[in-house]
Amino acid sequence: MSPEPGEKAGGPTPVSVGGVRPTFMESAADAMRYWEPRRLIYNLGLLAVVAAHFLRAWPASRTFMTWDMFFGLFLLAVVANLLYCAAYGVDLFVQFSALRAEWPRRRWIVLVTGTAFAAAIAHFVTMGLLGSSSN
Repeated sequence: MSPEPGEKAGGPTPVSVGGVRPTFMESAADAMRYWEPRRLIYNLGLLAVVAAHFLRAWPASRTFMTWDMFFGLFLLAVVANLLYCAAYGVDLFVQFSALRAEWPRRRWIVLVTGTAFAAAIAHFVTMGLLGSSSN
């Protein structure tokens, strides 16, 4: 049986553009060009979740407007942005696989899934921070 296109007898080979396998730097630059502009979408999604909880709990949520709460939310935002960087690991892994040619059309799935997962975490964390006032 002959190998499928993009495969050799020992298994799949990385798909490359123009027959040249991209370097790590090229793949990393490609990942940054895709993911960094979309970080705003991710952050706005998380902000919308937190703001919805805060507004839903209004006026009781006013009591939570303290410097400690502000710094706590800032710390959580930093952690959320560090976790956003997990997309780079997925992106680089796929770019060095046989799925490289298909990847640009499928990256959005990772963005939507990751943002939805982060929004679910933000939902529960915000419920915990605001206590029963957000119910």
